[in-house]
Amino acid sequence: MSAAQPEAQTRRLGEPAHLESPVWQTVVWDDPVNLMSYVAFVFQKHFGFTRDRAEELMLQVHQAGSAVVAEGSRETMELHVEAMHGYGLWATVRRAGEL
Repeated sequence: MSAAQPEAQTRRLGEPAHLESPVWQTVVWDDPVNLMSYVAFVFQKHFGFTRDRAEELMLQVHQAGSAVVAEGSRETMELHVEAMHGYGLWATVRRAGEL
């Protein structure tokens, strides 16, 4: 396209120029079945967290009842949830900012 030609309008009037996709989260929930050491192991193995970070998140799950372990696209978070279920952990997807 030459500089003399106007650019085509691709958005409707009133729409923001930049629409961001929402951020989604993988939430792991506390359960009465899995050992805390196993939960930390899963976080290290699947997400690649350091031992300290995995233990910090595991303690949050144990003490607060849940922890956000990943953020990103909905599709990626759904894959993480599937993986957590494969490890026997209870996990869900939610939009960031929701309780």
